[in-house]
Amino acid sequence: MSETLHIIGGGMAGSEAAWQAAQAGIPVVIHEMRPQVGTFAHQTGDLAEMVCSNSFRSDDHEQNAVGLLHWEMRQAGGLLMEMADRHQLPAGGALAVDRDAFSLGVTERLRAHPLVSVEAGEITELPTDGHWIIATGPLTSGNLAQAIRAETGAESLAFFDAIAPIVYFDSIDMSKAWFQSRYDKGETEAEQKAYLNCPMDRDQYEAFIDALLAADKTEFHEGETAGYFDGCLPIEVMAERGRETLRHGPMKPVGLTNPHQPDVKAHAIVQLRRDNALGTLWNIVGFQTKMKYGAQTAVFKSIPGLENASFARLGGIHRNTFINSPTLLDDQMRLKSRPNIRFAGQITGVEGYVESAAMGLLAARLAVAEMQGRTLPALPNTTATGALVTHITGGAEAKTFQPMNVNFGLFPPVEGLKGGRRGRKDRYKAYTDRAKADWAAWLAA
Repeated sequence: MSETLHIIGGGMAGSEAAWQAAQAGIPVVIHEMRPQVGTFAHQTGDLAEMVCSNSFRSDDHEQNAVGLLHWEMRQAGGLLMEMADRHQLPAGGALAVDRDAFSLGVTERLRAHPLVSVEAGEITELPTDGHWIIATGPLTSGNLAQAIRAETGAESLAFFDAIAPIVYFDSIDMSKAWFQSRYDKGETEAEQKAYLNCPMDRDQYEAFIDALLAADKTEFHEGETAGYFDGCLPIEVMAERGRETLRHGPMKPVGLTNPHQPDVKAHAIVQLRRDNALGTLWNIVGFQTKMKYGAQTAVFKSIPGLENASFARLGGIHRNTFINSPTLLDDQMRLKSRPNIRFAGQITGVEGYVESAAMGLLAARLAVAEMQGRTLPALPNTTATGALVTHITGGAEAKTFQPMNVNFGLFPPVEGLKGGRRGRKDRYKAYTDRAKADWAAWLAA
């Protein structure tokens, strides 16, 4: 086949889209502006670089919508899930990876594929012909973002996303910290001890909250406004919502027992998750922040066990952009005003590594079918991938459209099942059983 699929952006969505198309026999060109044009968050020019966290979140495909999305992508031969499984780190019930090995693995596989080429350089205008997928993610370059706004006649929506700090393991005081996953989750000992825990008593917690609230914060530029995505709030913003908010969020003390003081119940607990295969780097879970660097060092060193912490990376904040997909995209993920262009990934208003990759997978399969003169059957919204694309292409209210993680609230109900918390386990299992059957049938068709 002589026609080529062009993909702008080599992140999660662009990388998965390229793999899916190439595996289907379609020549692919990935246009990636890095490293010639950098971003605030990226450190390399590799494909599928993980910039916020090293976790793909829950891998439970029977009781969790994210785990179900993992399952669907594996069934579809997803490259990113293959690489995640290959470079997995112990993380209890979550799927965490060695981020550098993961990115390098994706890059090597795509560059080695005979139908994939990678062209460095920034695309600044919307293409007028050919088959294209824009998967530039939340850090779309200013020039391309302006071209999108000029075409759609609407301002891209925006929010601010914060990055959590990373600590060197050898600087953590293990006389105060201990290894344990919440409720000892995981089938192996490594998974059951996948997290590092730092306990706080009431006075330490209250002092920590005071320090968070008083710390110097990064200010937005003049005229720059946006809301936060609730799934990735800076820790100090959570503290501003109430002094107990963190104790019911990333610092909740339940399901953990301190072996150094087994009879003492911690008032709050800070958890760290391994960030690389060597175990030399650990990120502070849920501690995204917009504090200035000096303030971060002072505040985080007040955490028991981190008094002498050395940071491989401090937290940061960057501006994320996404389009109003319910208004701008059709059910084939095409830009209504220019149907030769599809959008995929976080720029469409999905949130999370896995969700972004899933939208890349789907956009590529839709593009391949169109290029081959075929029409794919409608993707059931009973699947995790289908629920997401249905949400962003019309299921969401356009006036209040905000980034969304996959969750069972996007799925149509299963009739005859109990609502509420007591019926949740049976309800979630019914959702995932139905989704697996429908996804398998869609792939086969």
